[in-house]
Amino acid sequence: MPVFSYLAYPKRGAKEQLLKDLAALDYCEATPADNEEILILVTDTPDEDKEKALQKKLNKLNSLESLGMTFGHVDP
Repeated sequence: MPVFSYLAYPKRGAKEQLLKDLAALDYCEATPADNEEILILVTDTPDEDKEKALQKKLNKLNSLESLGMTFGHVDP
């Protein structure tokens, strides 16, 4: 079960939209940072195929500028 955490950087002025976009995706939990215009994103997918599908969806989000991975773990 792949678990990853990221700092999610929204496009300028799109923090709230990015929060909504991420909340609409399965296997995602996003929380706004208190003092920055970024979000903390944790993903927890059941398998590698679901993780690949989620990554494709994340790459298509118009409100997302970039993701910076902070942690990744995959159970063998």
